[in-house]
Amino acid sequence: MGVGAVDPRRGALLGPYPYRSAFHATSEAEEGARALQHLADTIMVEGPSTIAAIVLETVVGTNGVLVPPPGYLAGVRELCDRHGILLVADEVMAGFGRCGEWFAVDRWGVTPDLITFAKGVNSGYVPLGGVLISEPVFDTFRERAYPGGLTYSGHPLACAAAVASIGVMADGVLDHVRTMGAEVIGPGLAELAERHPSVGDVRGLGVFWAVELVRDRATREPLVPFNAAGADAEPMTRFAAACKERGLWPFVHFNRTHVAPPCTTSRDELLEGLAILDAALDVADEYYTGGASL
Repeated sequence: MGVGAVDPRRGALLGPYPYRSAFHATSEAEEGARALQHLADTIMVEGPSTIAAIVLETVVGTNGVLVPPPGYLAGVRELCDRHGILLVADEVMAGFGRCGEWFAVDRWGVTPDLITFAKGVNSGYVPLGGVLISEPVFDTFRERAYPGGLTYSGHPLACAAAVASIGVMADGVLDHVRTMGAEVIGPGLAELAERHPSVGDVRGLGVFWAVELVRDRATREPLVPFNAAGADAEPMTRFAAACKERGLWPFVHFNRTHVAPPCTTSRDELLEGLAILDAALDVADEYYTGGASL
């Protein structure tokens, strides 16, 4: 969940997910350590010489806004260095301010070999994506040209929008994101978790959060089954409708609703959105079957 295997036929590696640990971990630190051991074992079984790169989302996005435990990314970096494997950070969702840093990986002081980015670089005004490369990778092309490129590479309009957006972001936006995450969104979602038994977990950074909804906090049974459709999806469908009726357009995925407003969203706007979430969560609570709130 966040680290992709080199051979797509073998699927994806399991990344850290403390709330639903695949490693039976009992703490965030244990989760990170066991996820790293899983990665090390996979590299050993596959053979380091068969692996060109490990690709991961620094903070996993659509699959749950999964923030890596302290030390996890540094551990991945160490494994890559030990075996001569490139580390590629996918920052398409987490980069350019979303987590309160230029790139989310900066938060952990880890330097990837490549960073992929897109939309956030120019606020999505014009489609644009790119790759940052480290000096060692750049050096491989000093004597030979990179054999790639597309018709619209270096599109002047998209690049101009990026330059302008980066200038605005540098003028206080990152500080704003960190403050809103720490002072408004994080505490606000924590309060919702205290009031609503259907909120099983809240996690995130900056303006990038997820609220995971459950039927039972003790068993962590999801509010709806995986990939639910039709009648099975009713709880999340009704929750989303309750948000829309009050003027908030939610992003829901499986049993989660994500909170990822624009980086420039004001404190008052965030409080308004949290109040709507508060009201809409009453609908999710109707399906709660567990015991008292933990």
